[in-house]
Amino acid sequence: MATPPKATVAFTGLAWQLVQEKLIEEEAVKKAMQEAQKEKLPLVQYLVEKGLVDAMVIAITASNKFGVPLLDLDAMDSEEMPLDLVKEDLIRKHHVLPLYKRGNRLFIALSDPTQSDALRDIRFSTGSVTEAILVEENKLTAAIERVLKAKETSTMDDMMDDVDLDNFELVEEAEQTEEEGDLNVDEAPIVRYINKILRDAIQSGTSDIHFEPYEKFFRVRYRQDGLLQEVARPASNLAPRLTARLKVMSRMNIAEKRVPQDGRIKLKLSKTRSVDFRVNTLPTLYGEKVCLRILDSSAATVGVEKLGFEPEQREAFETAIKRPYGMILVTGPTGSGKTVSLYTGLNMLNTPEVNISTAEDPVEIQVAGINQVNVNQAAGLTFAEALRSFLRQDPDIVMVGEIRDLETAEIAVKAAQTGHLVLSTLHTNDAPQTLTRLANMGIPPFNIASSVLLIMAQRLARRLCPSCKRPEEIPAEALKLEGFTDEDIEEGFIVYRPNPDGCERCNRGYKGRVGIFQVMPISDAMTRLILENGTSIQLADQARSEGIADLRQSGLRKVKAGVTSLEELNRVTKD
Repeated sequence: MATPPKATVAFTGLAWQLVQEKLIEEEAVKKAMQEAQKEKLPLVQYLVEKGLVDAMVIAITASNKFGVPLLDLDAMDSEEMPLDLVKEDLIRKHHVLPLYKRGNRLFIALSDPTQSDALRDIRFSTGSVTEAILVEENKLTAAIERVLKAKETSTMDDMMDDVDLDNFELVEEAEQTEEEGDLNVDEAPIVRYINKILRDAIQSGTSDIHFEPYEKFFRVRYRQDGLLQEVARPASNLAPRLTARLKVMSRMNIAEKRVPQDGRIKLKLSKTRSVDFRVNTLPTLYGEKVCLRILDSSAATVGVEKLGFEPEQREAFETAIKRPYGMILVTGPTGSGKTVSLYTGLNMLNTPEVNISTAEDPVEIQVAGINQVNVNQAAGLTFAEALRSFLRQDPDIVMVGEIRDLETAEIAVKAAQTGHLVLSTLHTNDAPQTLTRLANMGIPPFNIASSVLLIMAQRLARRLCPSCKRPEEIPAEALKLEGFTDEDIEEGFIVYRPNPDGCERCNRGYKGRVGIFQVMPISDAMTRLILENGTSIQLADQARSEGIADLRQSGLRKVKAGVTSLEELNRVTKD
């Protein structure tokens, strides 16, 4: 008896069109449909996320076959979208987005033109005539998450059902004055809104939060991976109450709005976890701008292997911090990770056998076993005064937050010459310039040569997301202009770029940051140059002859390894 032929799976709609156009095999579509159903995802979203069919190819095919107009979603202003017309559950259920309304016609962005049920449900819900507009799936997914997150953050009513916000415990909250009572800073919506902003910032890995009042709007921005991005626009009339609530939490004078103020917030998230915020207010034309720095004590225990050192750089750093005396200097712009690098070294040295003292402005990372002092200029507790006091406290290791003046530099040098290990920071562009900067401050060359062990310049670059980074084709001549050698290019390495739409694991193609370093131990040849009043150019040439990679060369290694992109490297290192 002959075996009946295997039945062909009957596809309909967009899936059938993709098979007919030979963009994907029939069996692959069948499997994709089953998996998408299991994961409760639309078929098009599943196909694009798994890389089975390109989003633009699907959009063009669907537009041609079904006669639906195609639109580039990047050209639309999300603030102009009528999001209030369509309920959030419908947007998420059908994976669509309302674009604009003309008269009684509501235009809906979707990636599958056969979603008649989506148009029908929205028509019944809004009472409007619905029309489909095709967009690319990856852009649609990113836009939905972006606009709904902004909407959720900026709408007070949406937060009233978030029970987790009640679990925040403010440690040592200030008592409320009569002026504060007039602003109703403790009313439930204001408290819950601020709590949500703080909680979302902690969960998203934000380093700073900015509350910024302007003439016609008020916005909230997060600094994530070194770049600011807007996350909410509360109503302008809420600005005074939100600012007042933050000032109460940080124990500031709420009645004083003419001068900047500094404060601190400590939030207890659970029995075992709390988070500190450093708070600063700044009077502007349209109210007080408030900036919160999230102080992450876990940064001190990140581990030297995770900073981003090349093997020879790590070896040089570890050798220097194990020396019994001398000075180690870290240089770079604000926000380049200098404090984390110093505390990584201090954490390696933090044992019961040694006495470690630090002077900072202010202390950002609190570590048990280290005596930490907050500099207070108004009270006369300067870096120099704190350093003098440390030397009467039988120290082994001293960390000075920043060498800003000759007095501090002189005391630090003397401490390094008299049996103490001194760690500090300076603001210069690279390691060789640090030596000439000390000389310009007035430190004699023989004192610099006899005290400085190692200088480390650094920057922070965003890491490419390993899940969605893409290879980039760049001509060999262009790679040479960027600094790659013929030997590098002949190896056939791949340069990667970020996926601008990102994925669920990253922020627009990047996730986290990595250090780029120039680690320069002071050799005998450099010591002679310092004693001869050598320039930073001569010192840089000597470092290069000793095989010490500068910031640019170190960054190119990160690009070659696929850790970061060439675009990101140019942002942080190219003059």
